[in-house]
Amino acid sequence: MSDAELVLRSRRVITPEGTRAASVEVADGTITAVLPYDAPVPESARLEDLGDHVLLPGLVDTHVHVNDPGRAEWEGFWTATRAAAAGGITTLVDMPLNSLPPTTTVPHLRTKQQVAADKAHIDVGFWGGALPDNVKELRPLHEAGVFGFKAFLSPSGVDEFPHLEQGPLARTMAEIAAFDGLLIVHAEDPHLLASAPQQPGPKYADFLASRPRDAEDSAIAQLIREAKALDARVHVLHLSSSDALPMIAEARADGVRITVETCPHYLTLTAEEVPDGASEFKCCPPIREAANQDLLWQALADGTIDCVVTDHSPSTADLKTDDFATAWGGISGLQLSLAAVWTEARRRGHGLEDVVRWMSARTSALVGLDGRKGAIAVGRDADFAVLAPDETFTVDPVALQHRNRVTAYAGRTLHGVVKSTWLRGQRIVADGEFTEPKGRLLTRAH
Repeated sequence: MSDAELVLRSRRVITPEGTRAASVEVADGTITAVLPYDAPVPESARLEDLGDHVLLPGLVDTHVHVNDPGRAEWEGFWTATRAAAAGGITTLVDMPLNSLPPTTTVPHLRTKQQVAADKAHIDVGFWGGALPDNVKELRPLHEAGVFGFKAFLSPSGVDEFPHLEQGPLARTMAEIAAFDGLLIVHAEDPHLLASAPQQPGPKYADFLASRPRDAEDSAIAQLIREAKALDARVHVLHLSSSDALPMIAEARADGVRITVETCPHYLTLTAEEVPDGASEFKCCPPIREAANQDLLWQALADGTIDCVVTDHSPSTADLKTDDFATAWGGISGLQLSLAAVWTEARRRGHGLEDVVRWMSARTSALVGLDGRKGAIAVGRDADFAVLAPDETFTVDPVALQHRNRVTAYAGRTLHGVVKSTWLRGQRIVADGEFTEPKGRLLTRAH
C-alpha cells in the first residue's frame, strides 16, 4: 500500500536513467517511487498531470551572491530566492562576501543564517570565506556546516575580503586539506592583472584587455601546483579562459582533485556583442570572444568543465556606470539561468538531460548534497521544475524578481518557460504567484 500524498505525471520526466514518461510519487517531501506513466494513482494521493511539460529535478546553484545582511539594497534573501524559484532553482549556496559581515567566522555565519531563516523561498546553504588572517577560523566553520571555503587570488572588489598571496594560499590550503574540506577559488593572477593595460572609459575592448586570459591561466596553474603538493580538493570558479582547459584536463588525469565551473554568461554572451558603455555585461573574469565560447561548450561536452552556475552578483543600478573600469563587476542572472543555458544548448545540439547534469546533478555532487538533491530518484527531495522547453519569452527586466532589475539579457528571446517550481513536494511558485517562504537552511551534514 502506497503512502503517497502527491503524484506528478508527465510524458517527459528527466531521470538519471534518461527521459521517459513516468509518474513520480511523493510522501513527506521525498520521492518514494518513479513508476510507469499509467501506474494507478493511490487513493491517498493528489494527481498533478503535467501533460507534455517536462519534469526536471530542481536546479542547484552553488554560486550566488545574496549580499544580505549589510548590502541588502543590492539583493537580499527574499528577492534572491524568489528569483531563483521563478527560474526553476530550488537550492542555492550563498557566497561569503559582499554581505556585511562576510562569512569568515562562526558568529558571522550565525548572523547570516538568522537573517535568511524566515526569508528563504528555497533551500539555502553557505560557503565560508578564506582570508589571509582567518586560518584558525576554517575548521570551526567547517564543523558548523559550511560547504567549503571561497578565496580570491586577486583583489575581490570589497575591502573586507582581501585576497590570498602565495604564502597565505599555501597555509589556507594545508589547513583545509587537513580536514578534507573544499577550497573554491577566484583564479586570476594579481600581478598579471596589474601589468595589463588599464584604460578607463566606456569601450568594452579596453576592459577586456585589462583582464587577459593569461591572468586566469597563471592563477589556475598555481592552484594546480599547490593542490597536487597537498592532495587538496580545489574548485575553479567561473572559468572564462578556454586556454586553461588543457592544463586542467592534464591535472585531473594526474590525479589532482580539481573541479571546474563556468557560467551562463560565458556560454551565451560574447565580447563581440557587448555595446560600449553597457556595464551590465561587466564581470570578472570577463565575457570573452565567440571562439573562446565554442571551446567552453566543447569542454562541457567532454566533461573537462563539470558544472554551470550563475555567479549571480548584483548591485544597485547606480554602480553600473558607463565606465567599465569603475562600474561594479557582476552579472545578475539567477532567474534566467536555466532558459539562457537551454536556449544555447539546444542550438548546439545538447538536450535537457545535459542541462540537468550541468546545473543540478553535478552541482549537488560538488557540495555533497547528491544524496538529497539533483535527481528525480527514490529517496531524493521532491524538488522539481516544470518546464515548457519549446515556449519562448523576451526578457523584460520589469518582470524579474531580482531586487535591482539590471540584466545583460534584456531584450533577448529565450527558450524554456518555467511553469511551476516545487520544493519538497509543495508548489512554491506557479504562473508568477508565490507561496510564503518554505525554504530550509542547509549545512554540509544535511
